[in-house]
Amino acid sequence: MKKALILTTAAVGLVAAPLAMSQVIQDTPQPDAPLFQPVQLLGGNDSMTFDRRRGVITMAPLLERVTPAVVSINTVTESGTPDLTDDQMEMFERFFGQSPRNRGPRAGLGSGVVVDANEGLILTNNHVVDGADEIQITLEDRREFMADVVGTDPQTDLALLRIDAPRLSALDIAETDDIMVGDYVIAVGNPFGLSSTVTSGIVSALGRENPRGGDRYEDYIQTDAAINPGNSGGALVNSKGELIGINTAIVSRSGSSAGIGFAVPTRTIRNVMAQLMEFGEVRRGRIGVLIRDLDPELREGLDLPSLRGALISEVVEDGAADKAGLEPGDVVIAFNGEELDDSSDLRNAVGLLTPGTSADITYLRDGKRRTTRITVEVVEEDRDELDASATDDIPSMESFSGATITDIPDDLDLRDGDDGVFISTVRRNSRAARAGLQRGDIIRRINRTPIADLDEFEDFLSDNDGPYALVVERNGRTMFLGVR
Repeated sequence: MKKALILTTAAVGLVAAPLAMSQVIQDTPQPDAPLFQPVQLLGGNDSMTFDRRRGVITMAPLLERVTPAVVSINTVTESGTPDLTDDQMEMFERFFGQSPRNRGPRAGLGSGVVVDANEGLILTNNHVVDGADEIQITLEDRREFMADVVGTDPQTDLALLRIDAPRLSALDIAETDDIMVGDYVIAVGNPFGLSSTVTSGIVSALGRENPRGGDRYEDYIQTDAAINPGNSGGALVNSKGELIGINTAIVSRSGSSAGIGFAVPTRTIRNVMAQLMEFGEVRRGRIGVLIRDLDPELREGLDLPSLRGALISEVVEDGAADKAGLEPGDVVIAFNGEELDDSSDLRNAVGLLTPGTSADITYLRDGKRRTTRITVEVVEEDRDELDASATDDIPSMESFSGATITDIPDDLDLRDGDDGVFISTVRRNSRAARAGLQRGDIIRRINRTPIADLDEFEDFLSDNDGPYALVVERNGRTMFLGVR
């Protein structure tokens, strides 16, 4: 999985256009020739056509097939702030520095891509629909439909929706292995609410991680096609009109396009979609290892040929890797047919497989290349779990009704350490959901009191009535929530 940044511009995709147009003009078509004629670019690319009536090269015929499959998504999230007494209001304002009474419903905007016209399935970003009470889909022909959530996966920032609508257009999904740095690409979405907006560029790099970090599975396509707020969940397509990625993030100091956008690739899309359709969530497994990147000192000390691969620093006893014969000091260089550059590549490759799946794993030991078979195992979480919907012995737990709360999983690499409790599930439209809690949240403090684990969380709620001011870590960021 090669990672390299190519600094160039969208004009590269057109280098052969003047020659091609000259050839078309010299070979003047007969009167009965088609209006649009393919322009032969490098490699036989037919995304550009020559409109002989206007005398211009255009992508219009290609976009006529693509844009009907890209939809606008509008969401409404009701305020999660409850009615408070004056004393409770004073405490809330002391913790948060503002009054919650004037907060009304919040609107959101994004894009989506129809991936199955018969089933009405639409793929988008999880952050576009996360916590929404209403999701409205607007098609290119201005028809509007309310959508249901089939499933979401915050760790890849993907969500699958369904609408009941006739006459839908869907995009074909390309194979990720067919994508190369330098490929001409087109981004379609609804930036700033401007529907069916098209921008173009090239694939700038592959296998990117978001520089902002976070505990996610990231293997992004980087592109210089302009992506702006509202493009999230929209399509990144190749010159054949095939979907190669879902636009999900940008790097920009201004918040607008700076020519560095990221899209979730189709390798991830295919695997996540399959599990969302079957389970409504993504069930990931592990192979039972702790891994790290290589550095020059380790490379020299272990006499390795390069810095590529993931170094196994620990093997869990009786785990999948242990059963496959892997040992600390082995350097994994390929998994399931994919070459690996670093430890994040291995984490992503394993995370895309459903537990129970077997795959080849290739590693270096004592200078020799070895390959064996390994079976991805279900993550066994040996920790207590508190279902706030069914807890009668702590009356104040009713404030968190609809949430399942656990100790923080061992496999999470969190910015602020392992103190706190983990929200493993939140039922839609529950009291916890209306308060703004989401699956994956880490509760660090309650009313300025640090929480170390589930026992301290229960003890605090047993001794203190609500409302509660929570300090929550979400996707690497700290935020505050008020829970009544």
